Amino acid sequence: MDGAAKPHVPPAMALYAEKHGVFQLMQSMVEALLIHQPEDPISFMMDHLKQDSDHVPRVLVLGPPAAGKTTIAMWLCKHLNASYLSQQKLLANKTLVLAKEAQSYQQRQEQIPDELWVGLLQDRLSDMDCIREGWVLDGFPQTREQALLLQSSGIVPRHVVALYAPDTVLVERNLGKRLDPVSAEVYHTTFDWPTDPTVEQRLVQPDGCSEQATAKRLLEYHRNIQGIFQSYRGNLRTVNADQPCADVFSQVLTFVESQPRSAAPFTPRVLLCGPPGSGKSLQAALLAQKYGLVNVGCGQLLKEAVAEKSKIGELIKPYFESGCPVADNLVLKVLRERLGKLDCASFGWVLHGFPRDADQAELLGNTGFVPNRVFFLTLPVEAILERVSQRATDPVTGERYHHLYKPAPSLELRRRLRQNPRDAAEKLELRVDLYSRHVTDLEEFYEDAVYVNADQDPYTVFESIESCVTRPLPLRTV
Repeated sequence: MDGAAKPHVPPAMALYAEKHGVFQLMQSMVEALLIHQPEDPISFMMDHLKQDSDHVPRVLVLGPPAAGKTTIAMWLCKHLNASYLSQQKLLANKTLVLAKEAQSYQQRQEQIPDELWVGLLQDRLSDMDCIREGWVLDGFPQTREQALLLQSSGIVPRHVVALYAPDTVLVERNLGKRLDPVSAEVYHTTFDWPTDPTVEQRLVQPDGCSEQATAKRLLEYHRNIQGIFQSYRGNLRTVNADQPCADVFSQVLTFVESQPRSAAPFTPRVLLCGPPGSGKSLQAALLAQKYGLVNVGCGQLLKEAVAEKSKIGELIKPYFESGCPVADNLVLKVLRERLGKLDCASFGWVLHGFPRDADQAELLGNTGFVPNRVFFLTLPVEAILERVSQRATDPVTGERYHHLYKPAPSLELRRRLRQNPRDAAEKLELRVDLYSRHVTDLEEFYEDAVYVNADQDPYTVFESIESCVTRPLPLRTV
């Protein structure tokens, strides 16, 4: 066998590996082995598998004073059902053996050593809630030395969020902070004032919130943050915190729910769904051109089968002549033959024109050809009618024109243009109505599908599709 040749992997094997995350699982185990270097690797790997914690959140939320780190970290914990961690929480945790030692430094007004902070964090992360449900660490590390110490201790976050805002905004925010000494809740004179008069009366300004103190802390932050960024270049996202808190959280959550690029082998199997005129054929052609995928247009395959006068083509021909939909078993036979060829198995494929309803989707899945990326191109009915009903084709050259967007350049050409009978307004409305009746069930069948607004520039649509093809899909939170 030629060692350079790419072996043919049966579709069932690829489906199994993707469904169970086999490559990611092996990568995770190897990383854990190299980080922890256990004396008994076999027992360590068995325990690692039993923990089933490869997909839980492990997040750092960094940022300057008053950037909103604590708010965003707590909201993340609530949304992801993860454990909230901070330096204050670690010190107050009486179950941690090292907490008393750290408190003694604090009582002597001495700086707590970095090694002790990391030891505290290691102890806390070994608790079952952090292992099973994940964690979000607020405001640590604060120096590059601390970041490197975390890494050498095997504490590796999956996502690092760094909030930023102009210093003037941060100083103003910090000046308005107020603390409830009873509940330890933090309020703000502008953004979050308590409704309870009793709470309002006992609020005090926290230490370190004066303009001078804030400026000093900001200077220290700016001095250290670039070194921290160097430690987390591969999984870092900066987010502008000078906007409504809900918008900040939305951007942070989108990043945290994303999965990093994987080194696992990946063969795209893309399905494009959408109403007539949504641009499925164009997007399929763009994907095929850029990534070498096999463009599998169901309608074109059926036409080719008829033109070749094959046995299956002779069975399909009467459906074409009568204008009736081709029987599902015939369509599936043609698709199974095309998708089963070596080029589809080796390079991947992009399918459009089938399935059109949930029953057809189930039949396609039963053949073993299951898409791993499904896109629904959405488009208002008015836009569909405008796109499709005004397009026409030159019977001489086969070139397609549009009365609004791509008019024929000469009067002679305009006169010979012909419209596909299927594109007439009356028939188009029937096709759109048929799609609308089935699309809800089809969307439920493909519950992990991505929805793309097709009522925009086609290359903008392509960028949206491309970003989801080349990156792992975000994990769904229950």
